[in-house]
Amino acid sequence: MTTLLDRAFDVARQLPAEEQDELVRVLLRLTGYDEACVELTPADLASLEESLRQADQGRFATEEEIKAIWAKHGL
Repeated sequence: MTTLLDRAFDVARQLPAEEQDELVRVLLRLTGYDEACVELTPADLASLEESLRQADQGRFATEEEIKAIWAKHGL
C-alpha cells in the first residue's frame, strides 16, 4: 500500500459509517470491481415496482410534465 493510500484510509476511518461505505463504492467503481453500487431500500423497491406497473400500462409523463421538472431544477 502506498503512503498516500494509507493516509487516505486513516482519514476515511474518521468518517461516519455511511460516508465510509460511499467512499468504498466509489473506489470499487473506479477500480472496475463489478458490484452493485446502489442498495435499494424497501421504499425504493416499492417505488420502482410502481413505476414499472405504470410503464406497463402505458402511463408516462407528458412532454409538458418533463419540461416542468427540468425547469424546476434549472435545466
